[in-house]
Amino acid sequence: MKIKLLFTLSVVSFLIASCAQPEKIQTKIAWDTWGVPHITATTTEELFFAQGWAQMHNHANLILELYGSSRGKGAEYWGEEKVENDRLIHTLGFDELADDWEKKQDPEIKTIYTAFINGMNAYVAAYPDAVDEKNKVVLPLTTKDMNMHSMYVIFTRFIGGNDLGRVQEWPDMGSNTYAIAPKRSASGKAMLVQNPHLPWWKEFLFFESHLNLNGKNMYGSTLVGFPGIAIGFNENLGWSHTDNTIDNADTYELELKDGGYVLDGERKEFEASSKIIKIKQDDGTTIDQEIALMKTVHGPVVNTSENKVLALRMVGLDRPNMFLQWWRMINSSTFDEFEDALKMAQIPFWNVMYADKQGEIFYVFNGLVPKRTTDAWDYWDRVIPGGKSEDIWTEVHDYADLPKVKNPVGGWLQNANDPPWTSTIPMTLNPKDYPGYMAPQYMPFRPQRSARMLMEDESITFDELVEYKLSTRLEFADRILDDLFAAVDNSDSEKAKEAKKVLENWDRAANANSKGMLLFYSWASKFNASRSANYTEQWSIDSPNTTPDGIADPDRAVGLLEQAAIEIETKFGRLDTEWGDYFRINYNGINLPANGIDGSMGVFRVAWPGGANDTNMFVGGGDSWVGVIEFGDKVRAKVLLSYGNATQKDSPHNGDQLELFSKKELRDAWFTKAEVESNTARIEVKTENGFREQK
Repeated sequence: MKIKLLFTLSVVSFLIASCAQPEKIQTKIAWDTWGVPHITATTTEELFFAQGWAQMHNHANLILELYGSSRGKGAEYWGEEKVENDRLIHTLGFDELADDWEKKQDPEIKTIYTAFINGMNAYVAAYPDAVDEKNKVVLPLTTKDMNMHSMYVIFTRFIGGNDLGRVQEWPDMGSNTYAIAPKRSASGKAMLVQNPHLPWWKEFLFFESHLNLNGKNMYGSTLVGFPGIAIGFNENLGWSHTDNTIDNADTYELELKDGGYVLDGERKEFEASSKIIKIKQDDGTTIDQEIALMKTVHGPVVNTSENKVLALRMVGLDRPNMFLQWWRMINSSTFDEFEDALKMAQIPFWNVMYADKQGEIFYVFNGLVPKRTTDAWDYWDRVIPGGKSEDIWTEVHDYADLPKVKNPVGGWLQNANDPPWTSTIPMTLNPKDYPGYMAPQYMPFRPQRSARMLMEDESITFDELVEYKLSTRLEFADRILDDLFAAVDNSDSEKAKEAKKVLENWDRAANANSKGMLLFYSWASKFNASRSANYTEQWSIDSPNTTPDGIADPDRAVGLLEQAAIEIETKFGRLDTEWGDYFRINYNGINLPANGIDGSMGVFRVAWPGGANDTNMFVGGGDSWVGVIEFGDKVRAKVLLSYGNATQKDSPHNGDQLELFSKKELRDAWFTKAEVESNTARIEVKTENGFREQK
């Protein structure tokens, strides 16, 4: 009896213990019908392994091309056209800096990088045919590649992009963002708009993913080849980034003397070295080319002439944990936690706009701003004569020094790449309270349009916020047409008066079916909306959202309208050609009517031109990732990744969202378990070496 009782107790104990054990959650990727991976995992390692696998599934060839180029070996892999890129990477010392970063990085980010890279390599091992033959030379990928690619993008495309002349190929690289407080929201819930504007190619493409780590939902996007989420939201909060008007790189012009350079009146030696790069030839062989490298106390020499050199100095080279900061941000649950992540000061660039479930909204002019000796923006916004050591900054401002606004009285915050002063109106930030070099003073037409839409709506619904995000109305047209019409009425130009009738009937928008936009665009391009001298009233910080105004030279304006009308009529046969007949999307074989234009004319829905032929102009970039989020008891979000979530040639998601872009529509973000399950196309489950499709 005793033995039987003991046996019974043992069985009961086993059953109780078994019931107490939580069911192990299997790491899996649920792919939805838009090609978005919804990743579920219980460890950070498995989460990022899965994200690396998923990115490689959607972008294998692009990632290998990006990583191979960022290694500084593009010419060795693909030929002569990559030589200048390789030269830049070695000039800036990224190879050596990557080794230094790997020694100094936090163990947590090392774990993330290792898992992410292992996931990408595992995908290629499982699906080698996904990779074009020419790109296999880049394999295998390493964590050093991850570091070098992040350096290449952050330093040559953003921090040093202007100084290096590498952002001149697009007219309006930037972003929009909104944060709406409960007092301004019809639902009483805070709302956020995420809307970066980047080129629709290469290293600027975004990757959308949904991460679930031990039940914590995280959603958003990052650039292809990067781990984690850089613009995102969770169940409690979210943020966005915009390019800010931060000057955190300087180019110095140095005079040469006896093989050295002059500093404080004395000759100094260059720190000289060289590198050998290999260049692939047409027959498959390689030749060696030696490149000379020079450094000054300012930084690396990026250009030389007979008697001068240019040296570049950038912030952030000592901040190796940028992606750890983003990981902390997406894992935050409260504003205090989020701000603690911001105080890490590892992300050297980009404004941050924030909103949360508690109703807090917040903006910070984020980044690393050098502490400078001369307190004037114009002094630093140029090529600086490099002869004075006092102009070589060595420290940056703390987070506490940066312009920031929390919960403004008006209940809204905006940024459309304008300086921080106009983040809300009436302005709460005073430029006089900050160093003159912190940021310039101006508010172009796009941020003016941005502010106007919010100022004119005391109770903003979610659907209205989506509508504002997609608005193509031109602030410049609203500002200037009354003056242009008066000038036409006072003229004797019959062609200008004919054009005026078209513009009077135009909806002042850049929708695909807008009649008159093409005519106005032609005139405005000739007029030059950005030229201060064209206006009778100049822009003023005292009236930031209503100036400039008035046409300084009415006769010139009428003459330009007459010229534009003749050109349009000659080319298209009529003055009221629909905008979408001329402005087109042409991407991966998909050709659709476009809407929007670059933001210089005050359009919030940015789609800037990237090329043209005799009859059409084509979108080259602009609205990339879009997220509109409301933080209620349940998160409500609509999103769009304009060009789709894949670049692999055979992927159905390479361009599959362009039709939505053309129609000015967003799609639901599937965030809850039920939403994901209802829209899952297929599921992959983790195995020992990768993932397999679940039957």
